[in-house]
Amino acid sequence: MKPDWIAVDWGTTHLRAWAMGAEGIRASAESDDGMGRLSRDAFEAALIRLIDPWLGGGVTPVVACGMVGSRQGWFEAPYRTVPCAPLTQGTLAHVPVKDPRISVQIAPGLKQTKPADVMRGEETQIAGALALDPGFDGAICLPGTHSKWAQVSAGEVVSFQTFLTGELYALLAEHSVLRHGLSEGWEDAYFDEGVAEGLSHPERLMAQLFRLRAEGLIAGLSGPAARARLSGLLIGAELAAAKAWWLGLPILLIGSSRLTAIYARALAMQGASTRSLSATDCTIAGLALAAGALTRAAE
Repeated sequence: MKPDWIAVDWGTTHLRAWAMGAEGIRASAESDDGMGRLSRDAFEAALIRLIDPWLGGGVTPVVACGMVGSRQGWFEAPYRTVPCAPLTQGTLAHVPVKDPRISVQIAPGLKQTKPADVMRGEETQIAGALALDPGFDGAICLPGTHSKWAQVSAGEVVSFQTFLTGELYALLAEHSVLRHGLSEGWEDAYFDEGVAEGLSHPERLMAQLFRLRAEGLIAGLSGPAARARLSGLLIGAELAAAKAWWLGLPILLIGSSRLTAIYARALAMQGASTRSLSATDCTIAGLALAAGALTRAAE
């Protein structure tokens, strides 16, 4: 089972790979060898450990995206400046390798000068979304640790903005005083309440956050209710700040089913219509686009 090429999504904490053929995915594998735990000279060995069973005679192209192309990664793939297409021919960075069985290319990220912003990996998902939904014009949201909002028109990323929503949620839920009042579980009504408060009055966010603690102590706010409202407050504040990127536009959500579902719920409260795509599907479609460009270049 030798793939035609190998797709790789290499983030800070995880490495995922797919053996690709004309029929699509032939096999998949993943490991915890994320960028954050590897020195620069350890990337090739980590990749080979994961994909070695797929390699045979000849050279197999590997197309990667994500933090593997950052300054702290395996090989820096310089950012491209928006407005531009999320992926184009001739922009992938070629990585010097020792193993003669592979050739490796990395997709570059995108940067925005004003307001200053960057993305790595999300540009490949956006390219994949446009491949899966040709002609889409509107807003693309990629919720996660660092949520991204991008305006897309005529096949280009026109502008984008990053929000620290997911990371802030984790920090507050796990390392702040709020952790004492949170527990597993979820209550939709409290999430909705948090979204409404965060979106209507984002300037009150700091006070609204501490209110979660106070209500747990003196008003009996349950742990699941507090967790849901915390998420709602942060997402609501994000939506308030991101209005210029989504208000009045068609919206595509790219991510896990759990995250896209709660973002879709929050946006529906504002009368916004959304459609959701799998992050994995978009990543593979984007990498396939890049691999196709490589094939055409070779021909």
